[in-house]
Amino acid sequence: PAVDSAGDSTPDSRIQSAPERRTVTVRRAPRIVPFLVAGAVLGVLVAAIVTLAGPGSVQFDRSTVFGFFAVIFGMLGVGVGAFAAIILDRVSVRRSQRAIVEAAPDAAPGEEADSAEQ
Repeated sequence: PAVDSAGDSTPDSRIQSAPERRTVTVRRAPRIVPFLVAGAVLGVLVAAIVTLAGPGSVQFDRSTVFGFFAVIFGMLGVGVGAFAAIILDRVSVRRSQRAIVEAAPDAAPGEEADSAEQ
């Protein structure tokens, strides 16, 4: 068989050993669940303030009024939190960067054990 200048026995082996390069997009995306939870907690805090600051009612207990307002303001807070997360996600898309990565070959199972013993 013919040997090329790189010492490989076939021309195809040089092509196969070249690392694969890919272009990827890197960005920091916000986690949505913490925004939803924070919005709900803020909504419940607003409900507590509204309940304590508002005039009392002969017809309803303060705990009943708080429960009603907690549900309403909690849902509004979740909506505001979701809106904030979506806005920050759009900002992160604009600030995304492109990077070129190469696939690294996986270590053989015997190589990991040898490096751990040293």
